[in-house]
Amino acid sequence: MAPSLDDESSLFNFVVRDGNGVKGIVDSGISKVPRPYIQPPAEQINKKNASKCEIPPIDLSKLDGPEHDEVANQIVRAAETLGFFQVVNHGVPIQLLDSLKQTAHNFFGLPAERKAVYRKEVSPSPLVKYGTSFVPEKEKALEWKDYISMGYTNENEALQQWPMECRDVALQYLKTSHEMVKKLLDVLMANLGVELDDSNIDAFIGKKMVNMNFYPTCPNPELTVGVGRHSDMGTLTILLQDGIGGLHVKVPEIIDMEKKEEWVEIPRIPGALVINIGDIYGVMEDIKVRSIEYEPQVQNLECLYQYLQVLEQHKRLHHYLK
Repeated sequence: MAPSLDDESSLFNFVVRDGNGVKGIVDSGISKVPRPYIQPPAEQINKKNASKCEIPPIDLSKLDGPEHDEVANQIVRAAETLGFFQVVNHGVPIQLLDSLKQTAHNFFGLPAERKAVYRKEVSPSPLVKYGTSFVPEKEKALEWKDYISMGYTNENEALQQWPMECRDVALQYLKTSHEMVKKLLDVLMANLGVELDDSNIDAFIGKKMVNMNFYPTCPNPELTVGVGRHSDMGTLTILLQDGIGGLHVKVPEIIDMEKKEEWVEIPRIPGALVINIGDIYGVMEDIKVRSIEYEPQVQNLECLYQYLQVLEQHKRLHHYLK
């Protein structure tokens, strides 16, 4: 039964407690964004005023050849100045990335009762959480998204506890992307005078998570956000955009000799992965790497999916940076 959009308690129960998510609201046939999802003007991004990021993607395959130093410099420069960059020829097959997209489509298309079993309050596994918005019980304005988050400890636990609709493809992606992650960390940490080897690599990779975010079609996308502006805790976030795009990041700009910041849209490049530098680099002494605020924007014509691999800081990381 569809909720009353004017009854916030009914809407909250339908979306959050019953597991229908934002998708359930959209499927009910709404023609306007419900009031709890309307963001304050300061949180809204005017897409018409946002410029496009024209920085070309970095070809990671060249790290294995004579152009290694040049490509490494590109990575470091992007990390220090922008806090993000896109990579191609990263070693993750395009077919696998396409399978990730289909996997997310399959999961979020499940009936609400199938997804609701993974709500944080009732999930049978501490590794898996399905929800909507960030902390919907406390937020003044809700985010226009549904998500499934899967924490990784080991393969056996993932096989037993991750949703069957997601686990096989997500695990394959984690395995396949491991070499790419090592290459990126090798370059970033070498710039800080730290050499990675088998004794410390796990500390820099840290805890791994796979998040799949779903941003349903929105009748008034200018009034709401998919995820509120934020920077990521941890080491790196690897993000795959679907065919719609919609990711905006805040970047520094010098205007009339003054440093200002503006929102720019990260264009969707087929087969590319977006690398976001996490906050952990920004709080370490003498480290120049920049973390960024970013915000996915919802669309009024098509649904948007995002797939994130998050590498959280390991508790021993500071030991290796002394």
